[in-house]
Amino acid sequence: MSRARLMQGNQACAEGAIAAGISFFAGYPITPSTEIAEILAEQLPLIGGKFIQMEDEIASMGAVCGAALTGAKAITATSGPGFSLKQELIGYAAMAEIPVVVVNVQRSGPSTGLPTAPSQGDVMQARWGSHGDRGVIALSPGSVREAFEITVKAVNFAERFRVPVILLLDEVIGHLRERVELPEVYELEIINRKQPEVTPDDYQAYLPGEDGVPALAPFGTGYYYHVTGLVHNYSGQPSQSPSVADELIRRLHSKIERAQDEITLYSELFMEDAEIVVIAYGGTARAAVAAVKAARKQGIKAGLLKLITIWPFPGILVQRVAQRTKKMIVPEMNYGQLVGEIERYVMKEKVLSLTKVDGTFFSPDDILQPIVAAGGR
Repeated sequence: MSRARLMQGNQACAEGAIAAGISFFAGYPITPSTEIAEILAEQLPLIGGKFIQMEDEIASMGAVCGAALTGAKAITATSGPGFSLKQELIGYAAMAEIPVVVVNVQRSGPSTGLPTAPSQGDVMQARWGSHGDRGVIALSPGSVREAFEITVKAVNFAERFRVPVILLLDEVIGHLRERVELPEVYELEIINRKQPEVTPDDYQAYLPGEDGVPALAPFGTGYYYHVTGLVHNYSGQPSQSPSVADELIRRLHSKIERAQDEITLYSELFMEDAEIVVIAYGGTARAAVAAVKAARKQGIKAGLLKLITIWPFPGILVQRVAQRTKKMIVPEMNYGQLVGEIERYVMKEKVLSLTKVDGTFFSPDDILQPIVAAGGR
């Protein structure tokens, strides 16, 4: 039976990781994500897990990749500058299909920026940070309870699709404290990676199943295979074949795209008759909720579409919402990153971008004013 607790978003993330079966963490302290490392440093050894503070973010990303290949569910946590350093090995994990979770508690940038100030400036980096084409899953919780639940989802998706999953918290959610009632572990759906059903002699580490995802045998269990960031065949051996490269790169995308409905997470508020829709995510969605409620009190038919899944972008969902609304308002703590993706699916005339890059977060009035203006009042 769940019990009420006062909890911080970063704490909820750490507890969600443990609930999902995480047994390995490697990372390097950085504001505003450090609480995740501190909590897991204390808690993982108590359940037989391992915590390693690495010498830097690059090494920590390599460590979680190695741990995942031995069969562990592995996670790391960082913020903007560290996320930049991890990109090469995130790309490696995508190419080698290594299931790991990378938590990025976003802060203002570029570079060192405003180390303790909130931001949502890493949205596009989560999608395109490492070079080349690859599929990606990125999730953004908007409350403390969601920080717990979506961390579980992130671990599940990493294991289910053999892919690095990006958990895009922001400083608002990471350091927010709320009263929450968390589900018990037995109430959660926990997904483990697909295991091979063939003998070691017949095993091919990159031979996809019907869902496009290969089974992953842990190192040290008698299964031997080659892991590389090069284009490779089903056995993991490097290949220069154009047909092998084409099939591999397309599969890295399609194994995620074909599961778009399963991966797309979102919530709605007052959307039944909404004529003006706010599309928000992460910490910004909290101000959006208050703004939409205030607009309703003024007789304006406003609604909120809160995106949790950022990548793969839920374009069909946004397109469907746009067909029945007059205006879409997109507040972001950045210079306008996700709004560009929205405009790929919606006429630009329908979309209003609200941006904040000063290290502060949105107030409800910041969002209410353009709602009122769009409502003609």
